[in-house]
Amino acid sequence: MNSSLPTTALFTDFYELTMAQGYWKRGMGSQTAVFDYFFRRQPFQGGFSVFAGLDPLLGALEYFHFGQGDLAYLESLGIFEKEFLKYLEGFAFKGSILAAKEGEIVFPHEPLFRVEGDLVQAQIVEGIVLNTLNFQSLVATKSARIWLASAKGSIMEFGLRRAQGADGALSATRAAFIGGAYGSSNSLGGKKFGLPVLGTMAHSWVMSFPSELEAFRAYAEIYPTNAVLLIDTYNTLESGIGNAITVGGELKSKGYSFGVRLDSGDIDYLTREVRRRLDEAGFPEAKIVVSNELDETIIEHLVASGAPIDVWGVGTNLVTGGNEAAFTGVYKLSSISYGASEKSVMKFSDNPEKSTNPGRKILYRLFNGSDNARLDLITLEDEVPEAGKKIIGNHPSGDYRKLSIVPTSVEPLLSKVMENGKRTGPAPNLKESQAYLARRIGSFDATYLRQLNPHVYKVSISDRLRELKLGLIRKYLKKY
Repeated sequence: MNSSLPTTALFTDFYELTMAQGYWKRGMGSQTAVFDYFFRRQPFQGGFSVFAGLDPLLGALEYFHFGQGDLAYLESLGIFEKEFLKYLEGFAFKGSILAAKEGEIVFPHEPLFRVEGDLVQAQIVEGIVLNTLNFQSLVATKSARIWLASAKGSIMEFGLRRAQGADGALSATRAAFIGGAYGSSNSLGGKKFGLPVLGTMAHSWVMSFPSELEAFRAYAEIYPTNAVLLIDTYNTLESGIGNAITVGGELKSKGYSFGVRLDSGDIDYLTREVRRRLDEAGFPEAKIVVSNELDETIIEHLVASGAPIDVWGVGTNLVTGGNEAAFTGVYKLSSISYGASEKSVMKFSDNPEKSTNPGRKILYRLFNGSDNARLDLITLEDEVPEAGKKIIGNHPSGDYRKLSIVPTSVEPLLSKVMENGKRTGPAPNLKESQAYLARRIGSFDATYLRQLNPHVYKVSISDRLRELKLGLIRKYLKKY
């Protein structure tokens, strides 16, 4: 099983189970239901998000079940009938799933993960779907923002010690790599996901020796091909860089190079001084690595100011989401069968932005010119927009706003990834997902990607979907 996620179906919110028993008692458990996963707003006040978490989620769903201990626990609660618990003994997810690719650039209101299956099955998996996709998409988005802020530089994920628990650390390592990090300090993450593991030294190494110079020499002797020396334990400019240059000269005489790391102080000023000292000493190839509570705003400022930094070590603000606590993904019913007939349904709201789009839907990306993404269009399942033909898009809330486009190419963003509870094919590895993200970012104008006040990329619904939505609204208003 290729998943680090729990496979017990108890990994769900309790009300999913009470609803499941209710569906079962009403004879509704085998009705076919369609649920959509989408998110409502961009995190970090940004212009785009990155879809992540798909592969481990599918891996968990293939084995999702109730063990005997799970059922005994549910019985002990005194809420669930014995016949219902017997029904859950045979529980397994046997539905089908359409989803976007991991690493896809995505936007609010788009159906990114569509679940179709028996109502009980589709309801119970809601918790693991939201938990997985929301967290990994949040971290992958943060990572992509940091990568872009660094001018697509070298990002090291250093977040294990600040992550929310072991499971959070592992998921964050995976998602950060998809978003652009080239390696991680998380050794278990490296093993589990096949990623490069990276590290230098801690201040404790330097403080464990009688002198800073002895500490540097010992490390360089043990790791001559990977000597990155932490120079801010005592005084960066008065001792650290001088001792590093001394050891660097000894390494150079043996045919090795070295680097230095800064973890405190005025990074802009110190890196310039350190670079000057390294160059004057004859080490223009020596790399400068920086860390210390970095985020995309700080990194963008340092890059814009010309700070001579080669590698960025980012921890807390990457793996926790920094100033954004959670991704706003939700999981909503869009269609349900009643016997041989199927009914499109939607959530209504006094806030039009929180109403949902009904029916079985597909998502398309419309391009204009040299592979420039111009519009994402949500349609009903049997609609296929065509290149070279005029397409009308409507605001997702169903209001009066419209736009038109004659796309040069049209690309479906959803594909079937699971059928009858089994994957339809092998998942791409993480390096492929990271490369996919890099290609997809290249199809968007820079105005959509900027950190501050990004241009809003257009997401629209088709005329037919708009009419279905407005028809349900009119029917609801008439009824109530």
